[in-house]
Amino acid sequence: MSADERTIDDEPADWEAVFWDIGGVILELESVQGAHAAFVEGLVEEHGLEMSVEEAVDVWRTAVGDYFRERDGTEFRSAREGYARGVEALVGEELPRETWEPDFEEIVNASIEPISSAPETIAALADRDIHVGVISDVDDEAGKEMLEQFGVREQFDSITTSEEVGRTKPDPEIFETALAKAGVAPERSLMIGDRYDHDVKGADEMSIHGVAFGAEDGPAVSYRIESPEEVLEIVDGT
Repeated sequence: MSADERTIDDEPADWEAVFWDIGGVILELESVQGAHAAFVEGLVEEHGLEMSVEEAVDVWRTAVGDYFRERDGTEFRSAREGYARGVEALVGEELPRETWEPDFEEIVNASIEPISSAPETIAALADRDIHVGVISDVDDEAGKEMLEQFGVREQFDSITTSEEVGRTKPDPEIFETALAKAGVAPERSLMIGDRYDHDVKGADEMSIHGVAFGAEDGPAVSYRIESPEEVLEIVDGT
């Protein structure tokens, strides 16, 4: 862990809040990718698609990616709709949600895993006198279900999602909403994220201290951590 971007005089006496992204910080993204690949493999078999699983996964990811790239700036777009686009691109027609969503949800729920030490760190923070929150671009229900599955939903004092706000990071509105819920000063808050422009730089522009976990380096990085549990060292001033 490092705090080379700031001098000791810049450090708040006490932190008031720690905000977490979900994907790549609490949720292991490789487990999500594996779940999607398994779901796509099932579609290939069920519909007798004349392509390899690798080709089908590429079609799926391209369709889902194009759906998000079409959005206007930081406009929220539901991941569920993106997945429906991926199914349609694969099978060549729009399918009723009830024909594929149950299988999709079952595979995802059975496959996703948390980042190592993230649940334990969240629980440890919840025992401290500090606001513990989420600021994430996920669909509201899906995000809360993930946190519930990992046993940490009740550890959070607030959960702010892009679906709720209608905007994705780095739009100031999502950070403003989270800060208002927490009732804390941005200068005494930390934002843990795995994407520089969205999580770290977006937070920094709101005067929230950015904690990079896998994110690129840059002037907005106040701290860089290699493991979620290192956040406890920042909060405890060690």
